[in-house]
Amino acid sequence: MVEEPKSAADYLQATREVGFDELLGANHSDATACPLPRQADSVKTARDVTRSTLSDWGLSELSDDAALVVSELVTNAVRYALCPASQAETTPITLMLLHLSPHVLLAVADPSDEVPTPKEPDFVSENGRGLYIVETYSECWGWDHLDRGGKAVWALFSGTV
Repeated sequence: MVEEPKSAADYLQATREVGFDELLGANHSDATACPLPRQADSVKTARDVTRSTLSDWGLSELSDDAALVVSELVTNAVRYALCPASQAETTPITLMLLHLSPHVLLAVADPSDEVPTPKEPDFVSENGRGLYIVETYSECWGWDHLDRGGKAVWALFSGTV
């Protein structure tokens, strides 16, 4: 008997039962975590890690959308996730990808407790469209507080079964 794939809601419930803190610290074959320094070139690194991980999982069809979304999430973390300068080296941004067929969850953890706040998109402005892009290109998105402090902003994608 073939097991039905989990729904997006079931998948998100599983991440809440386990928790992002545990997922970020665990070593799973279907998970990748990548610490990123709080600097602009981390966005390219995050895109590259996302594309190569999805390719390794046989989910290259998600690469373009996922790379765009991860660019926005990491840009927001670099730009807005403030923490004391003394903690900048010890509290990096962390990119996590988790695969639970047929879903992929991208999460970017940062040390800020500040809630991500979507803005009304201004298509003429150079900024302010990030979370609109995340919402448009992912199945759903959200954020969770981390037990260690900070938050994880996530986006869910569905691949082929």
